[in-house]
Amino acid sequence: MQDKNIVDLYWERNEEAITHTDIKYGKYLWKIAHNILSDAEDSKECVNDTYLAAWNSIPPHRPAILSTYLGKITRRISINVFHKRNRVKRCASEYAVSLDEVGDCISDRESPESACEEKLLGEAINRFLYTQPEEARTLFIGRYYFFDSLKEAASYSGMSESKAKSILFRMRCALKVYLEQEGFYI
Repeated sequence: MQDKNIVDLYWERNEEAITHTDIKYGKYLWKIAHNILSDAEDSKECVNDTYLAAWNSIPPHRPAILSTYLGKITRRISINVFHKRNRVKRCASEYAVSLDEVGDCISDRESPESACEEKLLGEAINRFLYTQPEEARTLFIGRYYFFDSLKEAASYSGMSESKAKSILFRMRCALKVYLEQEGFYI
């Protein structure tokens, strides 16, 4: 079923929308959650929470790209679960590893101004990524947005793990310099 038809089902408040969403995007959403949580049951629960959030937000929203819309919801829910579950102790997951890798480029501040600064930081990172070759940009987004393992990100980027690791290291260094030039001090 086409995304437009699925969104139409949500707008009609037809429960078949969730069934079709699960058939088309269930594995994709579970992978996003699992890359963050490294736990099958928690990942399944996050996917179910994604369906509920989609049900509650469509309408009024009418997402143009349903996969991206659902992926963002799953990512947000999974990160929240990760933080709740790991307040005292961090477990090994691709999310934790990715945060450690990119942590030198981005500071972690909690303040009222952080929401605005976060948006500006996101825009600066996007500008930086568009200056990079497509292969490197795909690798970076896969590793640090979708939290794919280094092996997996290297594989779909068509390169060896060692080359991917080297490209990501150079990109993190270049990103840090770029962000400092943009006025973000780490």
